Amino acid sequence: MIGLENASVSFGSRTLFSGVSFTVSVGRSMAILGPNGRGKTTLLRALLGFQPLAKGSRQAPRVAGYVPQHGASQAKLTGLEVVIMGRAARLGLFGQPSAEDRAAAEQALVEVGACHLAELRYDRMSGGQRQMILIARALATGSPTLVFDEPTSALDLGNQARTLQLLNALRLRRDKAILFTTHDPNHALAAADDVLMMMPGGREIHGPVAEMIDPDKLSELYGVAMSWVGVSGPTGETRRAIVPAFSGIEAVA
Repeated sequence: MIGLENASVSFGSRTLFSGVSFTVSVGRSMAILGPNGRGKTTLLRALLGFQPLAKGSRQAPRVAGYVPQHGASQAKLTGLEVVIMGRAARLGLFGQPSAEDRAAAEQALVEVGACHLAELRYDRMSGGQRQMILIARALATGSPTLVFDEPTSALDLGNQARTLQLLNALRLRRDKAILFTTHDPNHALAAADDVLMMMPGGREIHGPVAEMIDPDKLSELYGVAMSWVGVSGPTGETRRAIVPAFSGIEAVA
């Protein structure tokens, strides 16, 4: 389980959020939605203990599998070596990876479908490839909690789809508490059970996806009209997506 209880974070006289309470239990996945500058990344940092709380408390395991928003690196490491870094908390200050650590990293690569990246240098990978490696690194920690900060923010549509499919596959295993931030409510539809909305004006609301992904709530959240549309799924079935009013082209007479 991971969560916050009556938590607040302030920077000087500015309060970024206040009185936030939620939990994500093992077996559940929560998406955090909110406009730019509302504090989504700061909330994750507070949850993981990187950012001090002004008030309240946090609940998190000692080690969490964390995938940051930006995965750029000039380090001349292979994909496998980056994934093995996820075992660092188990090794101690001067510890060296064991055969068990290497096996855990290799298994994580299998789980995300990235074995072909094991010997490729991380600094020469594409954004989508790096994301797979970072997700594998998070899995290699062995933590019951996975935390993703905007996992699709720098990816093209194809890599977004692959990342969301992986997040949903992890969700359906029901053996971890999963938390991720995103700007796209359709990502919550694709890979979350619950949603936390960081509303303008300092209010937070949360609940099941079916209740929270709602045109009225999202219009208030982002300040733009939202509506449902029907789209064809990969096997021909009709699915619902939610889009802003600026999508599409103007109607013509």
